[in-house]
Amino acid sequence: MDHFGYTTEIETRYRDFDTMGHVNNAVYATYLEQARLRYFRDVVDIPMDDISGVVAHLEIDYRRSISLEEEVTVAMRVSELGESSITMVHEIRAGDDVAATAEVVQVSIDPESGEPRPIPATWRDRIETHRGC
Repeated sequence: MDHFGYTTEIETRYRDFDTMGHVNNAVYATYLEQARLRYFRDVVDIPMDDISGVVAHLEIDYRRSISLEEEVTVAMRVSELGESSITMVHEIRAGDDVAATAEVVQVSIDPESGEPRPIPATWRDRIETHRGC
């Protein structure tokens, strides 16, 4: 059984590929970002415009390259829910294989002051409910 609570398909673009014919390593971070935005939309039920957060930590471990003909998905789950931070673990998958694993810490910030703020209660409730699935 998959221990990730959320999975989304990523559409690769021609520009994602380098001269060696595989997804450039920097693009993996974009795939993680796309998955997080969809998670907030689909699970937390907030539009992208309402997400006030910054990435405080990003760590990617590459396992294998992704080639042009492969289907890409990102599976993810919240591993830790702090006062103002959300730690998420990810798998970037190429077909049935894990191409990379990643950890991202996103911090909720006040859009006016730029300072960390507590994660809104409604977000927290939806994240916790989804974690229980």
